[in-house]
Amino acid sequence: MRKVLIVDDEKNIRLGLRAMIDRLFPDAYTFDFAEDGAEALELLNRAPVDVVITDIRMPVMDGIALIQRIQELERKPAVVILSGHDDFPYAKEAIRCDVSEYLLKPIVRDELARTMLKLEKELKQRERIDEQLTSSMRQQEAYRESQLSYLLRHPHPEEPGLPDRLKGCGLEWLEEGFQLAVLQYRGSVQGMRPPEFLGRIQAELENAPEPAGQRRAHVWDKENQLVLIAQRRELFQFLAGRIAETGYFAYSMGLSGYTQGVARVRAAHQEAEQALKYTFLQSAPGVVSYERIAGKSRDFTIPADKIRKLGNMLGAGREKEMTSLLMEVLDIRTVARYDIAYLEGVSRAFNELIFDKVFHIYGGESVEILRLFKKVGDLWNFYYFHDYYHSVEGLLHRLDDYVRSMKTFHIDHKEMKQAVQYMQDNFHKDLNMAVVSNHVSLNYSYFSQAFKEYTGESFVSYLKKLRIDKAKELLVTTGHKVYEIGGMTGFENTKHFSRVFKEMEGISPQEYRELHEALKR
Repeated sequence: MRKVLIVDDEKNIRLGLRAMIDRLFPDAYTFDFAEDGAEALELLNRAPVDVVITDIRMPVMDGIALIQRIQELERKPAVVILSGHDDFPYAKEAIRCDVSEYLLKPIVRDELARTMLKLEKELKQRERIDEQLTSSMRQQEAYRESQLSYLLRHPHPEEPGLPDRLKGCGLEWLEEGFQLAVLQYRGSVQGMRPPEFLGRIQAELENAPEPAGQRRAHVWDKENQLVLIAQRRELFQFLAGRIAETGYFAYSMGLSGYTQGVARVRAAHQEAEQALKYTFLQSAPGVVSYERIAGKSRDFTIPADKIRKLGNMLGAGREKEMTSLLMEVLDIRTVARYDIAYLEGVSRAFNELIFDKVFHIYGGESVEILRLFKKVGDLWNFYYFHDYYHSVEGLLHRLDDYVRSMKTFHIDHKEMKQAVQYMQDNFHKDLNMAVVSNHVSLNYSYFSQAFKEYTGESFVSYLKKLRIDKAKELLVTTGHKVYEIGGMTGFENTKHFSRVFKEMEGISPQEYRELHEALKR
């Protein structure tokens, strides 16, 4: 018997669903129940479940969050969502997260029956595939993959015995003709593992119409991309149609031209890889064939001067100009006109002329910002151009703020050093904050704040400390009278000098002198 987990915060719906399923399929299912996504996740972690039927709007953890967490499970159940009419946009998003089906409330008996029959068919198909992967079949598949891998690595495969080996693993049809595709996952599931991706593709290929699905093979290339090769073009036409469907399992595909002979496998793979790169310019999962992009112009010049100009604007308060220039440099019309090497060159120029330069000029603190946008350094860390564009734009604006703050810091740092040096040279004079701030040409209020940030104390406290330190030195090293030393260190009278000295040192100037004279004896 299969196990069904029903997740809904309304008890009547949970029990009603169980009753309907029991009437439709007597003794076919056992049931577990949960009031919200968090409780459901606990049950899923305890024991495997075949089918999860979940509402979207629930307390604690809603259905969308539950579906996302289910993607992390090693054994994933089939998922059906319950949706009210107002929930339809959420239902569409859930289907993009690999949900098998959705049911509108109120639940119609026939729709429920159709859904459960469909799920049963899919589950049996999955089990059938698992059963077929016996040890001997896996060995044969591994041998076939090794032969395909050899063909991908060698441009002129002429090894003795190769035809016999290809025939032995069912690849002799490559001599008659084939088309090759490179597939890349573009969905929302983080950390999609190659075996899981392959399993989903294989399940889809089982639905391909005959004879399109016959005479096909797969292998993982050195970039860990799935390579699919088939004798009939119709198989890839079928997959292209499925990719275009709303809510379908998300991946993109680059297609080679149709060719023949084992000597052409490597070249076909290079064509498909190149075609796959151009799916980057799309806004959603899609297919690009080599024929569409083979004639793209390579007669281009990387706009290094404009990129350098962008870098020079950082920290200058010219955000609008930067945005406008970035739109010009990364104009999708220009990018689409040329070979993809143009965009790769632009990306390298951004790294060399802006991002690396900021790091070298302004030092280690900028690494924190670069870490936030670490993906920007490699164009192919992104699925789509618009994601790359917005990340570059975001990084530039963050760097603009950072460089502006660093420039301000360095300017202030220089001016504060000048202010402190002026105070050390003129402590004996009638000195106040207005005099010093004017000396370094800074606003009085701004100077007060900047001085405290630089020295760690207020202007008045710093000046008192500076004068008392000088006074202590004179008390110990000279024979000047106390009142004379007070005047020499900028105090207006002896009373003021003595009061500040005792406040800071705990004893009077005379007591300080006598203490040090006693220590010398």
